[in-house]
Amino acid sequence: MAATQPSIGSVPVKSAAQQAAAMLLSVRELLVRQRTQLVNAMRGHAAEMGVVAPLGAKGLAELRTEIAAADDAAVPAAAKQAIALLGREAERIEARLRAIDTTLMQQHKANPVSRRLAAIPGIGPIGALSFALRVDASQFKSARHFSAWLGLVPRECSTAGRQRLGGISRAGDERLRQLLVLGATAVIQHAKPGRPATSQWLLNLLSRKPRKLAAVALANKIARIVWAMMTRGEAYRPPPAAA
Repeated sequence: MAATQPSIGSVPVKSAAQQAAAMLLSVRELLVRQRTQLVNAMRGHAAEMGVVAPLGAKGLAELRTEIAAADDAAVPAAAKQAIALLGREAERIEARLRAIDTTLMQQHKANPVSRRLAAIPGIGPIGALSFALRVDASQFKSARHFSAWLGLVPRECSTAGRQRLGGISRAGDERLRQLLVLGATAVIQHAKPGRPATSQWLLNLLSRKPRKLAAVALANKIARIVWAMMTRGEAYRPPPAAA
C-alpha cells in the first residue's frame, strides 16, 4: 500500500562501500556498550562485598585496588578472581577502543564534511563523522524533515480538528539522536552569558524550560544546522554571543 502513495518518499539504498565506511562506528558503539556492562558488573559485585567507589575511571581504579588489597575474610578469593577477570576484559576492550578512536580520528580529519560539522558546538569528531558517513542530507526536503527523521519533533496526537502534541517521536536513527541530545546537554552545562556557544536564544530557553526539555530543543536546532551545512556545503557561522 505504501508504494501506491506518491507522497511517501522512498528509502535510499546504501552501497556496500557506504555501509563499510560506517561499519567501524557501529563496532565502536558495540564495544562501548560491552565496556559499560563489564564496569557495571564489577561495581555490582564489589557492592555485594561492601566495596563502593566513586564513578569514573579514577573511582574504578580505586575500587579494583581496594578489592585486590582486601582481606580474604571481607572479600573471598573467589570474588577477587571474578572481579579481576571482569577488569581484565574491560582493559582489553579499552585498548581496542583506543585503537578504533585513532582510526576514526584519521577518517574525521580526511573527511571535509566531518571537519565542517565538528565546528558546531555540541558536535564532536565522532558525532561529526557519524553524520558525514550515515546521512545523505539531499534526501530530505527541509531541515524540519531531517529533524523529524531523527525523532526530535513532537509526536502529534490530533483528533477532531484539535491539535495535541506529545513528547518527541523518537523515530529514526537512535544513535544519531543520542549524540545530538548528549552534545546539547554538554553545551547547556557550560551555558553562560559571554561564552561563544551561548546565544541569547539558548539563555531565553533555559529561563523558560527545564534543562532536559531545553536539551531536546537545542538538539533539534543543531540537527537543522547540520542539514543546512551538509546541503549547502557551508561552514558553521556562530550566532552572536549573549551579553
